[in-house]
Amino acid sequence: MSGFDQLSPAVQHHIANSLGWASLRPLQDEAVEPLLRGDDALLLAPTAGGKTEAAMFPLLSRMSSEEWRGTSVLYVCPLRALLNNLEPRIAGYASWLGRTASVRHGDTGAGVRRRQLLDAPDILLTTPESLESMLVSTTTDAERFFASLRAVVVDEIHAFAGDDRGWHLLSVLERITKLGGQPLQRIGLSATVGNAPELLHWLQGGSRGRPAVVVAPDGGSGPTPIMDLDYVGSTANAAKIVAALHRGQKRLVFADSRRVVEELALALRDRDVETHVSHSSLSLDTRRRSEAAFAVGRDCVIVSTSTLELGIDVGDLDRVIQLGSPRTVASLLQRLGRTGRRADTTRNMLFLATDEPEFLRATGLLLLWSEGYVEPVVPPLSPRHVAAQQMLGLTLQERRVGDNLWQRWFGGLELATPEEWTSIRDWLLDQGHLDTDSGMLFAGPEAEKRYGRIHYRDLMAVFTADPQVLILHGRQEVGAVDPMLLQRKVEGPRLITLGGRPWEVTYVDWKRRRAYVEPSTQGGVVKWASMPQPYSFALCDAIRRALLGADPQSVHTTTRAQNMLSELRDDYSNRVDEARTVVGSGGGSRVRWWTWAGARGNAVLVAALSAVQPELFDTTTAYDNWQIALRGDATASAVASAVSAAKSAFGPDFRGVVPTVDERAVRQLKFFEMLPPELAMRTVAERMTDYDAAANVASRGFLDLS
Repeated sequence: MSGFDQLSPAVQHHIANSLGWASLRPLQDEAVEPLLRGDDALLLAPTAGGKTEAAMFPLLSRMSSEEWRGTSVLYVCPLRALLNNLEPRIAGYASWLGRTASVRHGDTGAGVRRRQLLDAPDILLTTPESLESMLVSTTTDAERFFASLRAVVVDEIHAFAGDDRGWHLLSVLERITKLGGQPLQRIGLSATVGNAPELLHWLQGGSRGRPAVVVAPDGGSGPTPIMDLDYVGSTANAAKIVAALHRGQKRLVFADSRRVVEELALALRDRDVETHVSHSSLSLDTRRRSEAAFAVGRDCVIVSTSTLELGIDVGDLDRVIQLGSPRTVASLLQRLGRTGRRADTTRNMLFLATDEPEFLRATGLLLLWSEGYVEPVVPPLSPRHVAAQQMLGLTLQERRVGDNLWQRWFGGLELATPEEWTSIRDWLLDQGHLDTDSGMLFAGPEAEKRYGRIHYRDLMAVFTADPQVLILHGRQEVGAVDPMLLQRKVEGPRLITLGGRPWEVTYVDWKRRRAYVEPSTQGGVVKWASMPQPYSFALCDAIRRALLGADPQSVHTTTRAQNMLSELRDDYSNRVDEARTVVGSGGGSRVRWWTWAGARGNAVLVAALSAVQPELFDTTTAYDNWQIALRGDATASAVASAVSAAKSAFGPDFRGVVPTVDERAVRQLKFFEMLPPELAMRTVAERMTDYDAAANVASRGFLDLS
């Protein structure tokens, strides 16, 4: 029996008649049976592969046949814009059965929230932060609201699992499960990932042991995507090429920094290209107008950071262009999947590298893609700060809880060890975040002082937002910028670029963190604070192999790109070797150990070697994704000796060593103040490590070219 035949008659009718579908797609067909059984599942398909329908059609069938009432399904997304985009579609499917769907997130008005409590939607589309807010709200009876919950769909699960929002989501789901008194069917949706069974196991949280299945039908290889690599040398040159190519078509251009997005957009508008902009520092209204205008446009460009990488609908795209390169094959696949959705089109992506490091990253990434590699999604290590946040959040939810609360509520999650839970509880009590009476815990005065403003809003999210100054044109919000941009001295008018448009700053209200602007004919600088991003070992090693002569297959490289790759292979010939790491020069007075291990792998090696032979280093240690800086008289034999000593001291994979971190790095961790200082330091340090990468490169020989 096909999956379609197992769906409820009402759902079958509307698939055939309302949607006009002759059949289900392979993923949708194969997902029906396990989801109707109530199994947990991970559904994998490329972008626009019908994952939402694959989850919702069986759940709607169960909703009908089992007569679910109240809010029975949660649909969780990482982005508000994605939720807004999905609401009419899912609400339309729900209406087939006379059911309702509604969105709830940070932009949802108070009136809509009240109506949702009085007349609960059958399907609630939401975020982890909004779920947390509902759990701790004094005006929401969370136990009553979630009593009928049966299933949760987690869209773009890889985006959650890759950072602390995933741990936050799992923690919130554990609390909701305990309130409801019944396990939730958990369904994750994702594009291709490199470790699907492990990701599904993680999604199950405290419900591990339930039946679970990965549904990932082989859709066939299909047409080979059109992949192009060019070296253009600057953002201005990139603008020339984007403006000249593919006139009359819709082009989505990705850049991996807001600054570059703004620079490119302004340059394109100067060339009379209809250009729209999307990134996280633009106001919601500005982004919505920009994305809506692009969706209905024809001969136009939208320049975006990763905000448009996920499944937000911006209409039928013709081309995807990438300035520089993303850092993962998974991101490449997401972006590539934005094209080729029409039957008469092919997926395509053009890489335009504006400098040498970008070009090397693009080349390495395309090499991995051509080899069929996709990164595993690995949740962040040691989410102890999430454990602390959840401990406080639970006291707000329950008002009073027993002092060993974690065992009942979070025992199935790997947030912290039993000893660490106790240490965190004692620290929260000592610092006044919690208070105690007769063995019961409740929120303390320090929690009220630090987080209590606007109903503990700062406690709802585990990510940190950069401090920014709001930019307004009259009463209209344009976006926000780094305060440092408005503090630096300038000659003449203060000019900025935001939303791809030039502005002159006329007044800064520092007390209210607002700046007022008027349109200008000349654009200015724009910047935001950002942290350097480590590369994976797989990417660094791919770059090393590309420098040794490996070429990405099925990728067209322009003459400029071929010439640049040839030059770089010559320049780096004394820094790479087929089988060994290289100890040699690399500019400056220091000797470089070219490990190509990635920053996290190099952090382990630096910590291990400096512990056993600190004389290898100058007064300070320095490393990046590709190399470690040593003293000017260091040799390969000295490095080999230090590696041998470090293995003896810390084990063959160096797992006995933890890198040191400074106070500034710790302060980047949300809720670091809720952890004992030594635990906060260790949390950050452990997240800086890649022991497998360190062990891999340390097992190779050493070539001395110093």
